[in-house]
Amino acid sequence: MNTTPVDTATSGPTVGASPRDRTRPRTSARPKKSARASGQKWVRRMHSWLSMTSLLVVLFFAVTGITLNHPTWFGASTPQTRTSTGVLPASAVGTGTADPLAISEYLRANTDVTGQVTAHAETAAGGSIDYDGPGTSASVTYTTSTGAYKLQTTSYGLVGVLNDLHKGRHAGTSFSWLIDVSGGLLTLVALTGLLLQLYIRRSRRTGLVLVGLGAVAVIVLIVINY
Repeated sequence: MNTTPVDTATSGPTVGASPRDRTRPRTSARPKKSARASGQKWVRRMHSWLSMTSLLVVLFFAVTGITLNHPTWFGASTPQTRTSTGVLPASAVGTGTADPLAISEYLRANTDVTGQVTAHAETAAGGSIDYDGPGTSASVTYTTSTGAYKLQTTSYGLVGVLNDLHKGRHAGTSFSWLIDVSGGLLTLVALTGLLLQLYIRRSRRTGLVLVGLGAVAVIVLIVINY
């Protein structure tokens, strides 16, 4: 009887191979991302992180920009003035000469004086001290011989406080630093947004046209109102 040899290389799977090995698809190495794709991913991530970090800052300056531009809409243009009188303690004027530091400490502790000292003047009979803070101001005049004082305070309310914080007016060093950091963050948000737009080919031209139109509009408004 004739027998035909079997070619195991072409007739079927190798003896001993499991069904899982016979059905498992071959996987090729994952292709490396191009420099463009990596750059776009990095810019998108930075833009997202910077936007989230500066979210409250953007909202604050956006809202206070409106209240600052239209103070009459929110009652911030009408000051509330209050006048009070009293007698300073002997520790402030008891020796016949006024102690401005002791006077300020007394007024801060016993009246509604806030803010920092912005002016101080002395005369033969007495003197005066001016205070300024976000949305508030105060001025006190006093007589050295009797210790009598007259205090006038002015307040523009909560909106006035927010408006002065927006401008950094009498807000202190810490808030001044916050404004600087906020300006840096907003600059980076704008630049990463522009760079991200340049990566998107389908809308790149439209984005650049809008940037150009916005720049022209700002320049025209500056020239008209200069």
